[in-house]
Amino acid sequence: MTEGRISMEGGNFKGKRITFHDPCYLGRANGVYEAPRDLIRKLDAELIEMKSCKQRGLCCGAGGAQMFKEPEKGDKDVNIERTEQALETKPEIIAAGCPFCNTMMTDGVKNKEKEGSVQVMDIAEMIATAEDL
Repeated sequence: MTEGRISMEGGNFKGKRITFHDPCYLGRANGVYEAPRDLIRKLDAELIEMKSCKQRGLCCGAGGAQMFKEPEKGDKDVNIERTEQALETKPEIIAAGCPFCNTMMTDGVKNKEKEGSVQVMDIAEMIATAEDL
């Protein structure tokens, strides 16, 4: 991104409250935390951080093929816990950078019956539609 290959000014996300869920493989596995946030800022959006973010980000619950099996016994599904953290920021959009995370966060938003007020979008989808919404 520092090479200037992506240029955006404002667009359809200007002023929107967006929180970013750090995908495990992008963040903790590869140390990429700021690039997606820089892209959100280029959309002139208001980036609101969750209490657990970047190196301390919570998994969406899909990692290691977990999304293909029933949840293990516990008090709460991981994706519900993560969705609750995201919803605490009162976002209009929960941005993700992984198709598994997108699915898990979407399921969490549906579980909380917030799909009418909170969108879950992949950051690439946001960039592609910044001027087309």
